[in-house]
Amino acid sequence: MAKHQFQTEVGQLLHLMTHSLYSNKEIFIRELVSNGSDAIDKLNYLRLTDESLKESFASWKGEINISFDEKDKSLTIMDNGIGMNEEDMINSIGTIAKSGTKSFVEALTGDAKKDSNLIGQFGVGFYSVFMVASKVDVISKKAGSETAYKWSSEGTGEFDLVPCTKESNGTVIYIKLKDEEVSEFASKYRIKNIIEKYSNHIAYPIFLNYDEEVMQELSEEDEKAGKKAEKKIERKHEQINEATALWIQPKAKLKEEDYNNFYKSISQDSNDPMLTIHTKTEGVNEYTTLFYIPQNAPFDMYRADYQSGIKLYVKRVFITDDDKELLPTYLRFVRGIIDSEDLPLNVSREILQENRILANIKQSSVKKILSEIKKLSKDEEKYSKFIGQYNRALKEGVYQDYTNKEAILELLRYKSTNDDKKLTSLEDYKNRANSEQKAIYYIVGENEKVLRNSPLLESYKKNSIEVLILDDKEIDEIITPTIGAFKEWQFTDVTTAEAPKVEVNEEENKKVEEEFKDIVSKIKEKLGDEVKDVKITSRLSESASCITKDSQDAQMAAMAHMFRAMGQSVPEVKPILEINPNHEIVKKLQASKDEDLIEDVSWILLDLAKISDGVDVSDRVSFTKRLTKITSLAI
Repeated sequence: MAKHQFQTEVGQLLHLMTHSLYSNKEIFIRELVSNGSDAIDKLNYLRLTDESLKESFASWKGEINISFDEKDKSLTIMDNGIGMNEEDMINSIGTIAKSGTKSFVEALTGDAKKDSNLIGQFGVGFYSVFMVASKVDVISKKAGSETAYKWSSEGTGEFDLVPCTKESNGTVIYIKLKDEEVSEFASKYRIKNIIEKYSNHIAYPIFLNYDEEVMQELSEEDEKAGKKAEKKIERKHEQINEATALWIQPKAKLKEEDYNNFYKSISQDSNDPMLTIHTKTEGVNEYTTLFYIPQNAPFDMYRADYQSGIKLYVKRVFITDDDKELLPTYLRFVRGIIDSEDLPLNVSREILQENRILANIKQSSVKKILSEIKKLSKDEEKYSKFIGQYNRALKEGVYQDYTNKEAILELLRYKSTNDDKKLTSLEDYKNRANSEQKAIYYIVGENEKVLRNSPLLESYKKNSIEVLILDDKEIDEIITPTIGAFKEWQFTDVTTAEAPKVEVNEEENKKVEEEFKDIVSKIKEKLGDEVKDVKITSRLSESASCITKDSQDAQMAAMAHMFRAMGQSVPEVKPILEINPNHEIVKKLQASKDEDLIEDVSWILLDLAKISDGVDVSDRVSFTKRLTKITSLAI
């Protein structure tokens, strides 16, 4: 018998499953039935497209069979799908292959109660069986193969894998239930209830096989002869699901519960979806789509190897669930089905990427999803939850999807200086602005509190001009400069914009610049290459200094992430130091002849401006020494 060690992450997952406090353990049946349905989907596709399988599987029909033994406290779930060979079993059961499951494992905290709640948010496929099983045997034979294999594990650190005998293709999962507490799952009524709840609309028949005691039926002659009916045991083979693809059924026939249960069966999520979008389109292209937006963002949403949530069917035949081109990446949180009547069954992945029919379906689907999200935005409470989960992903759409850019911008919500608790739409921002304003002002950084208190906002506050607070620097610094405009209002970074109007005329400005020309020149000399320029500013009312950048440098900062991702070095962007001529520090500095003092204060002005902007100072030790020295002189 060949023993194998589980991958470390699988070991962590199994430990959680075997010690799970999660109350909704019944989901393991949903997960295993969904896996069986997927396996049948794959064989159904291959038998129609693979010449080597067409003849031998010409009359094949997919089905799932469940049986149980109340005395033995065991449960068996069997499908006649694609099956697995030795390599498949090691890769599919011994190793975590799906990025979503990896993300789930990474989210584990070590707190049993918290981690058990994660199961409900996510579902973990096959491994959920160890919430109820003391031992699991998986016997499988791959379609077209001669050899079957048996996989066995008690959910500890290892599993056994040996060749065995099995006549037909498919997979049998034998589950030995671990204690009295879970013996309910070896029960006809419990199994029927779970299938009806979660798997009623699996597209293949699910049969429950069980023994039932029935009364013998007597003929008329036997009754006349006085014979008494006796009890006998009959083997029942009862279909317990509707076995009709839910998405092709008329919307009028379906209830919210039907949609929700189908969503749970395809998404491994125990929560109801936030939004359901069911569309049937006829005309040039005929297709049906059923899309869901989950309550919570998928665990792997920000992983490069995220799992696509869309399954593609052609005339109810499953084609793929691993094509990230079916919807744009910024909508990767959407789950659901696309079923086309026009695509060829043998369509390859390469053809899919260039297929005009699929391109039309994709384009129409995106518009439909965005329009339904817009409808959702009318419900402030629900939309607040949506934005909390998906605002960041939608921001990517502004950059990726030029066709729908305006529609996406209408959906985005931003923090702003108008309200520190409530997010704003761009439309509301425009409506609040004064009649002369034709720009949407924003400030980007990493810390909301630092941004709200930035010296750069002083003149905006003084002039009652609202500024968007963009504190997700990683994405905002890249995306926002590329937006351009929203309904002809230009997005404008306050670090590159001229300060708003202040009550100083041009002549007075020139006079102030002339008056402080020498000290500006000296500060620039003392700071050397550390700054791009030093200027007198009218944008500050309380602070002594701030840092800004010119538009070209702002563009460079936006591209810095891309350069780093490609492994290229990024030239350092030097700030422009702006000083407030009305501030006492600057006035006293102008009057000073002490070169050492001017140098120390020049550096302090720069470092304080950096700190106010959330930027780290280049030399903390020197900053501390200078500040200590100046403070001691002031005491």
